[in-house]
Amino acid sequence: MSPTTVIAHRGASGYRPEHTLASYELAVAQGADYLETDVVPTRDGVLVVRHENEIGDTTDVAAHPEFADRRTTRTIDGRAVTGWFTEDFTLAELRTLRAVERLPRLRPAGAVHDGRYGIPTLDEVLDLARRSVTRAGGPVGVYPETKHPTYFASIGLALEEPLVAALRRAGMDRSDAPVYLQSFEPGSLRRLAQVTEVRLVQLVDCSGAPYDLVAASDPRTYDDLVTPDGLHAIADYADAVGLCKDRMIPRRADDTLGEPTTVVRDAHRVGLTVHGWTFRRENAFLPAELRSSTDPADVGDLAAEIRAFVAAGMDGVFTDNPDLAVAATP
Repeated sequence: MSPTTVIAHRGASGYRPEHTLASYELAVAQGADYLETDVVPTRDGVLVVRHENEIGDTTDVAAHPEFADRRTTRTIDGRAVTGWFTEDFTLAELRTLRAVERLPRLRPAGAVHDGRYGIPTLDEVLDLARRSVTRAGGPVGVYPETKHPTYFASIGLALEEPLVAALRRAGMDRSDAPVYLQSFEPGSLRRLAQVTEVRLVQLVDCSGAPYDLVAASDPRTYDDLVTPDGLHAIADYADAVGLCKDRMIPRRADDTLGEPTTVVRDAHRVGLTVHGWTFRRENAFLPAELRSSTDPADVGDLAAEIRAFVAAGMDGVFTDNPDLAVAATP
């Protein structure tokens, strides 16, 4: 069996505030194979790494009176969102902010680091990866996601060309580079396929539909994408699928793990690699039989959950806890 790929989801985000260089450095130290990043643009067109372009939950922006007038409401992928948005800040302005723990109640140990770290650019994460080595002695890879690409294209800040330009500057725009580019939107991946030869990943949520399909009045949903025909179509433009883990092993009514679906087998049949998301150690995220207590913040048996999905054929794991994933996988 090939080793399971360990993808550090926003870095070692179970231990440090997500999307910080400290989180990524810890992920490398814990043996991650890939560093996963969400990319969003600044007003001056620089790609930075944040889970969302709204940064009220992941930075101390609310404590900066000089930016109080930047708080606004935007419609992002058809949903009204209120807060502060990266596209309203220059990189220099974002550099004055500090990262905070997004889940402080579940991760008080992460919140201890609030205020210590800044917001990195994608270039900085790529540079860290280039200077790092995996547990097997190879190069650490990167796994960027185009975040809300339809929205950003609509305001003149399209993500695809700047993302590929960043890879090119880092010497990573090659078919054999340790790079996956991911998106929930098929259109973004198709645009990337025209300008780069790195591997592409179609993300598939547990419900709903890709926003670019919604915006185009295309009736297809994520359910349609994971049918045998849908996976065959994905294989025309992508190399892998990043599946919400319930797509592979759904939960029963009592919140325990059920029986595996056929989606992994079906994906493999058309040549797609299968990565699953997101695996976290806190009870709040684990199936009922693997929880250690009724406290959602307590640590349960993440290793057992990962092993169950690897046994079902999953090739790689997105995790907030790279150390536990490395220990649990062959």
